[in-house]
Amino acid sequence: MSPLRVLYLGLAVWGAVHPMYYFASYMTETGTGLSGLVDAWYVNASTTGLTWDLTIAAIALTIWILAEVATRRNWTALVAIPATFCIGVSCGLPLYLFLRTRPA
Repeated sequence: MSPLRVLYLGLAVWGAVHPMYYFASYMTETGTGLSGLVDAWYVNASTTGLTWDLTIAAIALTIWILAEVATRRNWTALVAIPATFCIGVSCGLPLYLFLRTRPA
């Protein structure tokens, strides 16, 4: 495996674990669960703007993945879509790059 692929994989793991630590800490601290976390995303203009920024980035990444999969027929790359929406762009983008750069 090339050093670049290892870097992408490392970033995907980091992008999954690091944000989840903070999400889990928040939900444990407040006791509100996932609904409380989602409510916190819209508590003020700053967090709402960040939420929309990441949502638009996730949609753009999804469109790119679908367009690339349609031409390259790399069906395994589709797992980056649920990773993007269930975990975040910080996991989905490097995961897709990892899957995209595998040897043919």
